[in-house]
Amino acid sequence: MTTTTLNENATNLLNKINTKEALVGVVGLGYVGLPLAVEKAKAGYTVIGFDIQSTRVDAVNAGENYIGDILDSELAELVKEGKLRATADYAEMANVDAVAICVPTPLDIYKQPNTNYVESSSTEIAKYLHPGMLIVLESTTYPGTTEELIKPTLESSGFKVGEDFFLAYSPERVDPGNKQFNTKNTPKVVGGISEQCTEVAAALYGSVLDNDAYRVSSPAVAEMEKILENTFRNINIALANEMAILCNKMNLDVWEVIDAAATKPYGFMPFYPGPGLGGHCIPIDPWYLTWKAREYSYHTRLIETAGEINNDMPDYVIKRMMEILNNDKKSLNGSKVLVLGIAYKPNIDDYRESPIFPIIDKLELAGAEWTSVDPHVESFEYLNETIYPQDQVTQELLNSADIILIGTNHASFDYELILESETPVFDTRNSYSKKVENSKYYKL
Repeated sequence: MTTTTLNENATNLLNKINTKEALVGVVGLGYVGLPLAVEKAKAGYTVIGFDIQSTRVDAVNAGENYIGDILDSELAELVKEGKLRATADYAEMANVDAVAICVPTPLDIYKQPNTNYVESSSTEIAKYLHPGMLIVLESTTYPGTTEELIKPTLESSGFKVGEDFFLAYSPERVDPGNKQFNTKNTPKVVGGISEQCTEVAAALYGSVLDNDAYRVSSPAVAEMEKILENTFRNINIALANEMAILCNKMNLDVWEVIDAAATKPYGFMPFYPGPGLGGHCIPIDPWYLTWKAREYSYHTRLIETAGEINNDMPDYVIKRMMEILNNDKKSLNGSKVLVLGIAYKPNIDDYRESPIFPIIDKLELAGAEWTSVDPHVESFEYLNETIYPQDQVTQELLNSADIILIGTNHASFDYELILESETPVFDTRNSYSKKVENSKYYKL
């Protein structure tokens, strides 16, 4: 029960939320937006998804799912019932009571935030802004985005935030492929421009998700906590990667070292090394903060060092592959490399920012021939060409290669078959639960 005094616009919106009469919009129907739209529709709201990609709009309206964390049957049923539909026409925003912005926030080539998608979405929403409307930014971004970019854009319509309309930030927390935590049962953090903004936003999320929203004092606090989440992971993965490099030099198994440390019931949380960072969040988000920190004449040394370590892992992978090939008196130039896994982590189809791509770039540069296998990734674009990975590991593929790189340890790979091959295996993911007695098997 709220203790904040609400004005008429907030009271009317809160009544619509409580009765599920609010028409809800979601801008961006990707890995964050579509699961959110589905959960809001399942909670009883009528939902309109907005996306500039016609393929996504057409797929949703046909009840065809393209996101792994959504059940095909649920999406199809919600569309059939009229609870969820998609459009590219922002004019329909005029009827929406609450909208979440879930668009990409990539980095440019200088590792500076590219807020074009956020800004263009805000500009479109401003055209159809009306009293009693709630706008929530979910896209991960630097502290200050909501107040410095979105608020002025929306207020250019003549309406005033906190009085006529309501604005908040609530960071997305999506972990593709996670079987335990999903959009519905992961707690939400909400920070509004004013207390009224926070209250109506928290009420909306509280009516959809399993948990009440955790309220913070401002959008900037919510924006910063999201950056902290992913920077924490980035830095600890960098530590694990540095330990992997050192352990290899000392002829120690870093995975055994980490497992031993993880037996301590306090003061330690296990993170694991890999061929680099992947996904849309962890490799990118800390650089938002690094960029913003310059405005305050502060140099984020630890964050940047961690970024350098993680970004250097593809080079380290190539160096180790060269050493392995040298054992057989072969060079990387001209060698046939079988790359197992394109997705950035196991058992999903998401290959955004996958560390496998910089590795492939370096294989190309070294003159190696590569073939990929990924049962989850149907196709991907590389050097203006559409690549279709093999969908399963075969004896023929294994035997035809000079070296096998396990870049992503999908559960469906036949790991016993891989070891039966005479081809050297470089495993960057510790894919085997038991100790491998094979002189041709190498771990990161």
